[in-house]
Amino acid sequence: MGSDIIPDAELDCVGLYCPMPIAMTKEEIEKLEVGQVLKVEADDPAAEEDIKRWAKRTGHELLKFEKEGTLLTFFLRRMK
Repeated sequence: MGSDIIPDAELDCVGLYCPMPIAMTKEEIEKLEVGQVLKVEADDPAAEEDIKRWAKRTGHELLKFEKEGTLLTFFLRRMK
């Protein structure tokens, strides 16, 4: 599974369940500069909607979302 997006940071939330993936994503994206990209991997089914909704609510850009089996991969750009 390749991607043309090169993340500035990666976060592994595999094996963690709500609310950890969203809490860790928020914490990690705040460490980045505006415009940088965070790659998040999770396998909690709730993370798909949680992270998409969180990105929209907080103004960060969801560049790409991939789902392969139970693995969810998000590419988020920090916007503010």
